[in-house]
Amino acid sequence: MLLLARAHFLILALLSMNINYPSDAELLRAEIAAAAARMIAEDGADYGTAKRKAARLILGNQRVRGDVLPDNAQIEAEVREYQALFQGDEQSQRLLHLRRLALEVMEKFEDFAPYVTGAVLNGTASEHSDIHLQLFAESSKDVAVFLLNTGMDYEVSETPHFRRPDRSVETLSFFWKHEIVHLAIYEQDDLRGGARSSSGKRIERADIAALRNLLAETGSDD
Repeated sequence: MLLLARAHFLILALLSMNINYPSDAELLRAEIAAAAARMIAEDGADYGTAKRKAARLILGNQRVRGDVLPDNAQIEAEVREYQALFQGDEQSQRLLHLRRLALEVMEKFEDFAPYVTGAVLNGTASEHSDIHLQLFAESSKDVAVFLLNTGMDYEVSETPHFRRPDRSVETLSFFWKHEIVHLAIYEQDDLRGGARSSSGKRIERADIAALRNLLAETGSDD
């Protein structure tokens, strides 16, 4: 109730144009980020869905300027804080488990230049997190044939291209030791083009050597 009351006060200020920037906008942005972080950590919501639901929870049907909404970096920071406070060792063990499995799968697909991305890499993986890998191949069929030859069933979907938002790439998903792995398959030229998104931001991803080093740095590569 206190959260909603505080948010209601901020909404009135924003709608009446009596905005004390940056304090009012920053406070509302922080409220939304904290609510979104809880949904991500506890329910496994993706960032976009969590942000929209959190904004609706706090603002109701009111519409405010887009700059009041938190970006993913602010939400990720709140996820880390939430996990440190409420999930502790459980989340750390889960992260370690997923990183070890990610390394196993990457070694299996070594011929396709695998990279790990997402929550398993950045350290915010929870019980709801899957393993997300990027592969770079001449054709997605090569990866599909490899999976079939190893007797692994998979499902096909699409993932937005990390550099070209108007394009999607084929994604193969399967179970590996009771965990879900998603292989987003890119062209080999995409690897040579550098790890930059369409907005110019550097993409967080790690190859086999980098993931091994990450595990070794935490004393967990055994």
